[in-house]
Amino acid sequence: MGTLAMIIQFLLGLSIIVGLHELGHLLFAKLFGMRVKSYSIGFPPKIFRFEWGETEYSLGAIPLGGAVKIAGMIDELPDSTNASSIPSPWEFRAKPAWQRLLVILGGIFFNIVSGIIIYTAINFAFGDTYLTKEEVNRHGIVPNAVGKSLGFREGDQVIDIGGRDFERFTDVLQPRTLLATGSYYTVLREGRAVRIDIPADLIEKLSVFKGQGGFVTPRAPFIVGQVQQQSGAAQAGLQSGDRIVAVAGKDTIYLHQLKEALEAEAGKQVLIHYVRAGATQVTTAQVNDEGKLGFQPEILLVYEKKSYGIGQAVVLGFSHTFEVMKTNVVALGKLLTGRLSPMKSLSGPVGIAQIFGKNFDWIRFWNVTGFLSLTLAFTNLLPIPALDGGHTLWIIYEMVTGRRLSDKFLETAQKIGMSILLFLIGYAVLNDLYKLF
Repeated sequence: MGTLAMIIQFLLGLSIIVGLHELGHLLFAKLFGMRVKSYSIGFPPKIFRFEWGETEYSLGAIPLGGAVKIAGMIDELPDSTNASSIPSPWEFRAKPAWQRLLVILGGIFFNIVSGIIIYTAINFAFGDTYLTKEEVNRHGIVPNAVGKSLGFREGDQVIDIGGRDFERFTDVLQPRTLLATGSYYTVLREGRAVRIDIPADLIEKLSVFKGQGGFVTPRAPFIVGQVQQQSGAAQAGLQSGDRIVAVAGKDTIYLHQLKEALEAEAGKQVLIHYVRAGATQVTTAQVNDEGKLGFQPEILLVYEKKSYGIGQAVVLGFSHTFEVMKTNVVALGKLLTGRLSPMKSLSGPVGIAQIFGKNFDWIRFWNVTGFLSLTLAFTNLLPIPALDGGHTLWIIYEMVTGRRLSDKFLETAQKIGMSILLFLIGYAVLNDLYKLF
């Protein structure tokens, strides 16, 4: 069920951002009187289609892309237009350069605007809920394998990032932090400050790590929440509000300690020490084969909550959009300079789908969709033939020099660009398979 939810979210999110991108091209083309032959989300075979005016609108069975076919435009779709003939007034090639430029940039514009709208709506409708640095440092962090390799230890308190204070614990794990050159964390360990440098390949290490939740997570104190009937916890007499302090002689003050202790005793009867109404009591419980007692833990960390008015939400929407685009620029720079490995950093459909997660959460879904919309906008800006950035480059050349590139050149460049794109897509898919297996 979890995998199905992930696939549905991926296909829905991708259809939304691709549909908006192609809609940008379509609306700008129609604004300037160009004929749009087709607008499609997904690739053939077509499962739904209708015609409105001169345009066919369709939905393909393979929802991994989309396209708009504008009359007289040399792109990735074959066109019956004779490129050597005199263009008709309603063709793309007959229009002035500035109109053609806006049509090309229309998809990118729509993706950026949709990202701003999504982030604005999330902030306005749901506000923000987060853990402060102070709340996490009451208990310290717990590192996973990657965190330990960097030098973190359980109980460390992160007090600054690159010498700068921060408010939210999520700042520790933000891409802008991980991609910063020469940055570091300062942690407080047993009363002394310790510097932990952020390696240039940290993103690569995280991309192949199979764990969840980043390389450090807050240590989370807990109490027993809802107890399942007929479970080991119920038979042992545990009740909601009890605080388990030891399992089989191992301290379980924090949730990760409880999980580790129970997994080590899977399928066994264990001695449990717990606190109820201020008094420590002892019981025995049967741990099931999955290493669980059968209750829902209630985390005792206190989250900060903020609400935003529409003005504040708009400002945050623009700020978040700028941050995502800036991160894409920095990541691309590191890829081009060799400081990031393409094999470990690039992801295809499987890697992108995994970002959505296996549980459907509307806030997470729209956050990821907004992120992907902006990433699609940035990717399409790259000056690669067959991408919008490539078309933009040719039109700007024409506007600067006053000379239009020949149709033969554009057709050849388009073919080269498609070859590059197909190679990159294949490479990303192979990376997905490598990370999976």
